[in-house]
Order: sequence, then C-alpha cells, then structure tokens
Amino acid sequence: MNTQEALYLNIIDNLKDGVYFIDLERRIRFWSKAAERITGYTQAEMLGTSCQQTFLNHIDEEGRPLCIVGCPLFDTLGDGQPRQARVFVRHKEGYRLPIHVNIFPMVVDGKITGAVEVFTADSDTVYEDRLVEKLTGIAMHDTLTDLPNRRYLESFLDYKLSEFARFDRLCAVLFADIDDFRVFNNTYGHDVGDLVLKNIAASLKSNTRKNDLVGRLGGEELLGIYSIADPASAPIVAEKLRRLVESTEILHGDGALHVSVSVGVTVVRPGDTLNAIVKRADDYMYRSKQNGKNRVTADEDMG
Repeated sequence: MNTQEALYLNIIDNLKDGVYFIDLERRIRFWSKAAERITGYTQAEMLGTSCQQTFLNHIDEEGRPLCIVGCPLFDTLGDGQPRQARVFVRHKEGYRLPIHVNIFPMVVDGKITGAVEVFTADSDTVYEDRLVEKLTGIAMHDTLTDLPNRRYLESFLDYKLSEFARFDRLCAVLFADIDDFRVFNNTYGHDVGDLVLKNIAASLKSNTRKNDLVGRLGGEELLGIYSIADPASAPIVAEKLRRLVESTEILHGDGALHVSVSVGVTVVRPGDTLNAIVKRADDYMYRSKQNGKNRVTADEDMG
C-alpha cells in the first residue's frame, strides 16, 4: 500500500459514516471502523464474506429481505447507477437498526469492479428483532403453509431474472398443481385438505437449498425458482419435487392418504419477463395434466 492509499483509508476510517466495498461476486473487501461501530461486526468477521452470508440481513420498509429479493448493491453492480435507500440492518447484539444508505459503483478503466455502500444510523430508535422478523414473515409468507407467498416469489424471481440478464446465471422456474385437489377436498373435507398442504410444505421446506425458493401462489398451486448449472438440471429438480409430494403421507383413520402433482418446468431465456417465464411453466404444467397427471413436462418435451 502506497502513502496516498494509506491516507485515503485513514480518512475513511475516521468518518462517522460506515463504509464497505463489495466486488463483483458480492464479497466484502473493505469494512470501515465506523461500520464496525454502527453494526457491532468487526473487520475480521466481515472481510471475505458474501453479503448473503452475513448476519446483517437487510430488510426494506416493506419487509422484503433485500439480500434475497432486491439488493440495491447488486443492482448498482449491474447498471452502474447510484442509489439511496432507507433499510433496517440487524446489529450484532440482535436488534434492528434503521440506516440510510448511499450506494455508488467503483469504476476502473471504464469497467465496474464493485460497489461501495456508505451508511448512517437513521435514528436513535432500535427495534426488537423478533417482532420485526415476525412482521416480515407475515408480509412475505402464506399463513396456512408458512411457504413464501406470491409477493415473495415474484420479488425473488425478478431478482433471478436480473442475475441472468447481467451475469448469465441460469435459473429454472417450476409450476406445480396438486392433482384433483377439489375432489380430494370434497371427499375428505377441507381440514384434511389443509393438512395436505401443510405436510407438503414441510417436505418442501426441508428439501430446498438456501439459494432456491418454493412457495404457494394460492390454492393448490406451487411455484419453485431454482439456481441451476445447466438446462439439463431443470427436469431433475422438477422430478425431485414431484416425488417428494407423491411420497408425502397424511394420516387419516386407519390408513394414509396421498396426493400427486402435475409439474411444468422451464429454464430462463434471453428477454424473459416474470409473466412470460411463469406462463411458460404454467402451460407446461397443463400439458402434464393432459398427458395423465403426476408427471413433469419440461422445455425439452415441447420441442
């Protein structure tokens, strides 16, 4: 480090505002002294970690978990535009702290190499974390199954489409519908139908990776959004979900009840919008229904 660089770092470390820098992989490469003071997390704890791995867990004023569905730092990495926002960050001691953030890109030789966030405590008021987490959960999760709801799913999918557009990171979208669920409800009652949904949700939650999301669109419809390495992985993921549902048991009387799902799955394409990719997966799901139900239809089956 030369003298000028040391001077700049010394100036930054003496600011009252917190400052940190992330690279293109969203790994934290600089964490100032004020950032330590405001959040309680030291440089040793933060340097080298990705935004998603930290316990800061930023949420916006609508309760959206920004590291998952709408990170302004990620957006600035993609389009080079500065941003401002008011968010809530989790302090190391466990409470929520409102902060105001200013974000701008770092550009070297005309190319974006990372992004900087400068943040200031926005109020002396702090919020009990469990209450905030509860309210966030209510806003973003289905009340019956505790799966992510439509709002959460659409925010997450928007984020994944941005990842693909900017960094070519593939994702698959899966649309599943429980077969003959109305008949099932009419035969066994809505209480048993609700139990089916809860049991399926429990199976899905315990078998979903951290960077993926499976939720309830409404009724008996489920939507899954998965990060994949290649298109061939999409039907494999969908088949796994189909088998999970098929193997889920609902105890009833002296026996056990089972249901199945028809599934459509598609891989993101250039120019895809949220509506376009969901409709394509939905159309594939209907093709599964037409071809006998309890099966998967994928891009390759629609040739």
